[in-house]
Amino acid sequence: MDKIVNDNRGIVEYYSHGLEDTAYLAQKIAERLNGGEVILLNGQLGAGKTTFTKCLAKSLGVKDTVTSPTFAFMKEYSGRLPLYHFDLYRVADEDELYELGLNEYLYMDGVCVIEWNKFEGVPDPIIIDVSTLDDSDNDCDRLFKVQGIDLNL
Repeated sequence: MDKIVNDNRGIVEYYSHGLEDTAYLAQKIAERLNGGEVILLNGQLGAGKTTFTKCLAKSLGVKDTVTSPTFAFMKEYSGRLPLYHFDLYRVADEDELYELGLNEYLYMDGVCVIEWNKFEGVPDPIIIDVSTLDDSDNDCDRLFKVQGIDLNL
């Protein structure tokens, strides 16, 4: 199976066979980021959303340990660009996001990575769908479908 498949709808399918491959994809995406981007990460529990975010953070020069912000809702990291990592799994709806003030981080000078998005109508997001490959012999195999960014893989 090819590692990279481009389709005619602007979606890049990237097959990761482990952490090194995921880090490569994250690095290529990080190279294209200038600040102000919103990345929406979709996938089931355990699909690899936080692992991808850790790799992206490292590629952006973040030195801190990146952990899931499940109970904090958002964590901020400093690197080449500020990274705002959201986990909105426990958020009921978009109104709660505004009550928490999380909407203020969208389109600031950094990059927002949002797991379990509840914001409606995010303009021009980078969308990354992450899924495990059921037919794989390796439990680290993932399929990343990336759209909204030109990648030079």
